[in-house]
Amino acid sequence: MIDGPYFWLTVLGVLGTGLVAGVFCGFSTFVMRGLATLPPAQGVAAMQAINGAAVTPPFMAVFLGTAVLCAVTAVVTFVLWPDRGAVELQVGSALYLFGSFGLTVVANVPRNEALARLRPGTSEAAAYWPAYVREWTRWNHIRTVASAGAALAYVQALT
Repeated sequence: MIDGPYFWLTVLGVLGTGLVAGVFCGFSTFVMRGLATLPPAQGVAAMQAINGAAVTPPFMAVFLGTAVLCAVTAVVTFVLWPDRGAVELQVGSALYLFGSFGLTVVANVPRNEALARLRPGTSEAAAYWPAYVREWTRWNHIRTVASAGAALAYVQALT
């Protein structure tokens, strides 16, 4: 079993990646499905409100804090390469940094920004909404799996 600072970095990594995986899983399994059943004007307005609420300190502290933690874990592990758990720590860090944080930046945020520019009751918003839901959710499924995989890799590093 890993110990010392690695132990605490890894425990925090499990917690952060697991929390983010749970948020993403909730969106993939029921939030986006529920929003998709609404008329486009209501769905767009609701998602715009959700996106605005997401960039508040509580969620951003977990989401960005976990990214920083994973980056620190990856660098420290690469430099010191402990006898146990090094591969699992690198895999967990990479899964979160690229599959969760990275995909958020390149796939989900641009769609959120495009949605934010639309007025909910317009024909443009109504036309964009089905594609937004489909594409955003597809990328979110990947973020969910990557975050859960990161948590699993970190748990494996602890054993």
